Amino acid sequence: MKQRYEYLEKDHVSKVGVRELPDELAPNEVLVKQLTCNICTTDYQQWMGLREHQGYPMAGGHEGAGIVEKIGSAVTTVKPGDLVAVGNVGCGICEACRMGDTTNCENKKGRVPNAEGIYGQFGFADYNIRNERVLYKLSSDLDPAEAGFLEPVATVCKGMKKLRLQPQETVVVIGAGTMGMVNAQVARCLGARVTISEIMPKKLETAKSMGFDVIDCNEKDPVEAVKEMTNGMGVDCVIVAVGSTKANAQALEMLKKIDGRMLLFAAGYPVPDLPFDSNVIHYRRVEIIGTFGENAEDFSMAAKLLSTRAIDVSKIIEPKRFKLDDCQAAFEAASTPGMYRVCLELN
Repeated sequence: MKQRYEYLEKDHVSKVGVRELPDELAPNEVLVKQLTCNICTTDYQQWMGLREHQGYPMAGGHEGAGIVEKIGSAVTTVKPGDLVAVGNVGCGICEACRMGDTTNCENKKGRVPNAEGIYGQFGFADYNIRNERVLYKLSSDLDPAEAGFLEPVATVCKGMKKLRLQPQETVVVIGAGTMGMVNAQVARCLGARVTISEIMPKKLETAKSMGFDVIDCNEKDPVEAVKEMTNGMGVDCVIVAVGSTKANAQALEMLKKIDGRMLLFAAGYPVPDLPFDSNVIHYRRVEIIGTFGENAEDFSMAAKLLSTRAIDVSKIIEPKRFKLDDCQAAFEAASTPGMYRVCLELN
């Protein structure tokens, strides 16, 4: 069968290509009719030329979901008609995978070109053949665009484990963008008391509509606001969900005097600085924690959070959706400041 897919050329123009998929499935393979794929920050920043982390032509997309159409003879975890999203894509045999760190798989698909010389995971495509071990079943009543949040939510689950968040701890999330809102919701699920700081009116309204306390940085200095609401104590944890030198500096000032924890969730381009006095980190016993990627355990937890609607991502998907043939316009929309996830509908 023929597969239609989006890809980037070296000039960063998004185009639609066609290629042949094998007629027969291997025993552990699944044919997926892909319904949606959301445009991640990584995707549109490569489209903008800010991240040259993979070669060209680049068939990207990793926040996809679809319906199982056909399964191989040995497949047992999904069946035709199931709603699935793409998760763990490690090879399973390299040293990193054997240690559970599939994010850093040495043979990861997309990092090396396929037989046709194309990089990427072909998430922006109408059909795809996947190994069953990379697919996670989700509740059939989920909007496929919401199911496509499997990977973003899994990365947040990874960060929360590293942060060691405890019930009733106080948390500030800097940034009410897509990943700030996912972090805030997962932290609330874990029993934390969460406040979000933001400057964009649209995102402030989204955070309020989802029941969060907010700090409007247009009206008040966020550090002072945190000090006031904690009687000068500061908070247990700050999650920095924007890549910004100013946000990094604010995070340190928001933390409690001793044993505060800061999670650097977001990358930034251009690269932000860490404007810290190392002696302050030393004497205050501050933990600065980096997080990136996820593993199979994180994907499983993400699938549960989405399927049970313990978290709600519907309000962080832009209402206007794009077709595969409109992929260039979709990337233009996704890269517009202030946007939440933009969805490509593939079938």
